[in-house]
Amino acid sequence: MDSTMIDLSGEWRLGTPEWGGKTIPATLPGDNYSALLAAGMIPDPHFGRNENLVQEFRRFEWTFTREFEVPAGLLERQYVYLNCEMVDTFATIRINGRRAVSMQNMFSCAHPEVKSLLHPGVNTIEIRIKSPELEAKKAAATMPFHIPMNGCCKVPNLNLIRKPHCHGGWDWGLTLLVSGVYMPLTLTGVDGGRIDAVWTEQKHERDFVAVTAVAEIFAEKPCRLPVAFRFNGEERSVNAPLKAGRNLVRMKFDVAGPRLWWPNGLGDQPLYPLTVSTACQSVTREIGLRTIEVVNEPDEFGVSMRFRVNGVDVFCKGADWIPCDAFPSRQTDAVYEDLLESARLANMNMLRVWGGGQYEKEIFYTLCDRKGLMIWQDMMFSCSLYPSTEEFIANVMDELDFQIRRLKHHASLAIWCGDNEVIGATRWYDQDKCQTYLVNYDRLNRELKRKVAELDPDRMFWPSSPCGGPNNFNDGWHDDSCGDMHYWEVWHGSKDFDAYYTVRPRFCSEFGYQSFPSLETVEKFCPPDQRNVFSPVMDHHQKCVRGNAPIIGMFGRYFRMPESFADFLYLSQVQQALAIKTGVEFWRTLKPRCMGTIYWQLNDNWPVASWSSIEYGGKWKQLHYHAKRFYAPVIGVAYRDPEDGMIRLFVTSDLRWKCRATVVATVYDFEGKPLKRFEVSASLKPGESKCVRTFRPVDFEGFDPEECFMELVTTTVCAEEPVPVHENSFFFAVFKRCAFRPAEVTCEVREGEPGTFEVALSTDKPVFFVTLDTPGIPGIFSDNSLTLLPGEPRRLAFRPKEKTSAAALRNSLAVNFLRKTYN
Repeated sequence: MDSTMIDLSGEWRLGTPEWGGKTIPATLPGDNYSALLAAGMIPDPHFGRNENLVQEFRRFEWTFTREFEVPAGLLERQYVYLNCEMVDTFATIRINGRRAVSMQNMFSCAHPEVKSLLHPGVNTIEIRIKSPELEAKKAAATMPFHIPMNGCCKVPNLNLIRKPHCHGGWDWGLTLLVSGVYMPLTLTGVDGGRIDAVWTEQKHERDFVAVTAVAEIFAEKPCRLPVAFRFNGEERSVNAPLKAGRNLVRMKFDVAGPRLWWPNGLGDQPLYPLTVSTACQSVTREIGLRTIEVVNEPDEFGVSMRFRVNGVDVFCKGADWIPCDAFPSRQTDAVYEDLLESARLANMNMLRVWGGGQYEKEIFYTLCDRKGLMIWQDMMFSCSLYPSTEEFIANVMDELDFQIRRLKHHASLAIWCGDNEVIGATRWYDQDKCQTYLVNYDRLNRELKRKVAELDPDRMFWPSSPCGGPNNFNDGWHDDSCGDMHYWEVWHGSKDFDAYYTVRPRFCSEFGYQSFPSLETVEKFCPPDQRNVFSPVMDHHQKCVRGNAPIIGMFGRYFRMPESFADFLYLSQVQQALAIKTGVEFWRTLKPRCMGTIYWQLNDNWPVASWSSIEYGGKWKQLHYHAKRFYAPVIGVAYRDPEDGMIRLFVTSDLRWKCRATVVATVYDFEGKPLKRFEVSASLKPGESKCVRTFRPVDFEGFDPEECFMELVTTTVCAEEPVPVHENSFFFAVFKRCAFRPAEVTCEVREGEPGTFEVALSTDKPVFFVTLDTPGIPGIFSDNSLTLLPGEPRRLAFRPKEKTSAAALRNSLAVNFLRKTYN
């Protein structure tokens, strides 16, 4: 056993005063609901409407207990600290019956010194966690005035405590008010000082970076502590004088010919290990060398918002991130890897960590560093108002003191944002108190800004999302002239998808459209007699107040009504993909006016109808395959300009280098016969978007718009790197009016490259949104939800996530396409 550290992860016992002396097994890190489910004491909250049957437990007090053995060597250390991170939420921890620490903020971290509470041999530890619902009710009674909360959350007053707001439910999430500890509890023995955080300060010059490694070390009393730094092949040491409290110990390194860190798609992500060691501790961080700034300045369109990395303006492509599971015990490293790799594969370079969830675990940010996924980090405030009392602000400052120092070393961390939609929420409630709410908001927001300026002055603090930028609290839902925008007129406003053409955001950090999950996912929570989109169970797995009607209602504008329940699910995903594709492709053509699209949302935290592009469990919806195409490095896009009715053809590049692109646009009839061919080539500067042709009515004279479509194939030549071919389809009429022909699509499966299978597709007529599914065999296709033409077979690669065979894949494989959904 390590004489300087004990990890208390593993099996504990869980009890509550409601049970008397009864306890059940529980695992920490983990949560109470996972333990209840494993013990058979609750039904699966995911299935049917079982969520309603598990709500009584949120009002209970819970106690986690276990025994552990302390080696004599640990007690030979000068100090022993209990490291408490992600303790949810109102917890008192006792060791051998004596209080070690009390906590009231899941986003904070505590390090009580507990040596005097320990003895050699067997010890006991108890974590008693109060009901967050009842504590929130108590907090409400202490407020100077009523602090309104968003109705998406079903547990009152959760905005008054520091716990993930979405634990109380959201318009995509179930109500599961968990309690537990979600990071390992450890005991660490040290002599002299304790390493609390490690980061770097970087000064970049041409082909050179001066790196200052910084270790924050806490000391109980003045002392000297030998500290060793290892970085870039060098090791340097200092006998650091420490005062009581926090100390910053610095060491300088010079890096000639640095390998710079780049966002995904713009270059590699080299990471330099930095290790800081004392006699009792060693902490290693992976450091990316890069500069990043947010350019927020007046221009001809208003006020810009663009991210500049290593001197290059980057078009941000990504999605909004919510906690990856409502059960914290299921938020595993494997789940993070799967979701973040899916984001990388879809050509994303940014994720926005939404403010109603949590500051994520270290593995999340580490993986984002490695995959080139920049992080827009909301602070944990969303869609409600929050107190500005001295006690609440002090609690929040304690959390930021920990979170900012914990995360600031990550190359992926691009921006701190004060909240999600809270400035807008000041106008959502009692209008007579709007001025009171604004003053209340300003008190808290100023403190957030001050803390970032104190602890991470080189990163931008963005007051709120959406907003126009520092000191500019505009209407970010409708004003597209500055800052970031949340555009919800299509989903919540029920406007046609063409509405995306009417706004020109500088940076759109939220917009979305819902779909149902796949039949495979629905079958896991919905019994056969409930498989109707308006059944009670399907309604229960739709948390948006508008219900499933908007999905079905929009069908009537664009599509013919599908025949079966499975086709309803499929068509909802076609519709979702079409909506987001419309917005992203158009906004990408607006570069450099628009410099970012972050759609709502990447993932789900349970099986539900939602705005996600990845279903609960990791399965890609059709939208995610489309995202891989509409976020490709170079794309060809045709759209009908609503102002003059002309069809414009754009080529948009996100490359760091100049390139030459050629677009072949071929008009076909729905038998597959080519009617007319256009070809245009253009040279593009780095990161340029260019209109390469405006089609005139005479170009399509004599063609029936309901009998033809145009296929775009864009090939790009770039001296510095290969660029994938991009394919796109343009339709002259809405899909319900198009005279699609019945078609026969054939599929053949065989072994492919190691770890993959090859699926060959062919058709006798043009087919659209051709989607392959493999129920029971999780995996990712190289492409999907695609256009397939006769005489042009496609070969797709399928990479399973579990071991399988060609025969099993062949038996599982199912194919659907738009014309197949109706007679």
